[in-house]
Amino acid sequence: MNRNKIIFGLAVFALSLLSVCAAPSPQDGWFAVDAEETLKRKIAQMLLLGFRGTELEKDSSIYRDITELGIGGVLFFDYDVPSRSRPRNILSKEQLTGLTKDLQNAAPVKLFIAIDQEGGRVNRLRSEYGFSVNLSAREMAAETDITKAQAEQTAALLNELGINLNFAPCVDLDLNPENPVIGAIGRSFSPDPQEVIKHASIWINAHRKQGIISCIKHFPGHGSSSSDTHLGWVDVTELWQEEELIPYRRLAGTPNADSYLMVMTSHVFNAKLDPRNPATLSGEILTEILRNNIKFKGIIVSDDMEMEAIKANYGFEEALEKTINAGVDLLCLSNNGSSYNPDLARKALNAIYGLVQDGKISPGRIEESWNRIMAIKRTIK
Repeated sequence: MNRNKIIFGLAVFALSLLSVCAAPSPQDGWFAVDAEETLKRKIAQMLLLGFRGTELEKDSSIYRDITELGIGGVLFFDYDVPSRSRPRNILSKEQLTGLTKDLQNAAPVKLFIAIDQEGGRVNRLRSEYGFSVNLSAREMAAETDITKAQAEQTAALLNELGINLNFAPCVDLDLNPENPVIGAIGRSFSPDPQEVIKHASIWINAHRKQGIISCIKHFPGHGSSSSDTHLGWVDVTELWQEEELIPYRRLAGTPNADSYLMVMTSHVFNAKLDPRNPATLSGEILTEILRNNIKFKGIIVSDDMEMEAIKANYGFEEALEKTINAGVDLLCLSNNGSSYNPDLARKALNAIYGLVQDGKISPGRIEESWNRIMAIKRTIK
């Protein structure tokens, strides 16, 4: 028998013993199966998937992904990029509330239901669907009272809709006003890290009061870039500044931040921090800086793994291997890039399971991510 397979079998057996000995949870019954299937279900919890549909149909791929695979969460969009059309998931307040309820009712383990609702240009809940107009971060930052009012309005709405994870606020510094994906579209509160911390804290606290998890982004900083990771490779080696880490040190380094906060990675490449890999794929950046230096203990979520900065430069399995080993716990698979694949969740699950089986990712690494995911899910109402 292959040596890696023997090691894999022993590791999975040990993992199953750890699962049996772990503190009981209302959702642990989902994992009361053989060790191999338990491992697959723990991997599935690491997948956050975008999908097509404004209603949950029992013959849909997303229904199967939730009920059979047990994926960790879903991500809403209003616009379907591959078909260049609307609607994707959002039609109205009533429709979206019904969709979130149906998704949670179908799930054996509580789902992360996520959205990018920063305000301004990054705004899925638009006025044409009956929602209020939302200001951009730059507009909010004129006064703390404006940020507070906007944050409270957004958080209350998300709570009412059944959305429990907001990929906001953006804590990138506005260091390059011409930056096409941050500065030029008003996504940053300020070039001053203290101003960013002040307004981001208001945003996070308003969401926390409503039981909404916030996700600060894009680590270790995208504000100094001159190009967009959606479109291709972005090198910030000569542009990035050390002060871009300050908001993360203050916000992610706060005690107990892991109970209400996630950190999203950036796909930027910075040779001064890691001469080989972009941030999402970098253990030097995610593990050494974010985990060990900043001391963030919570969930690290990848930016969309289908952005061209990753997709055009790495194979699918290679990107998954590097990203998980770098320290990412939750993989964002928007299924809303250049193409749509109804089998994307199963493809990712099988790929990751194969990497574990081949000894390229350890079962213990999966267990770490699953423990972080389940810890915060047990706090979601």
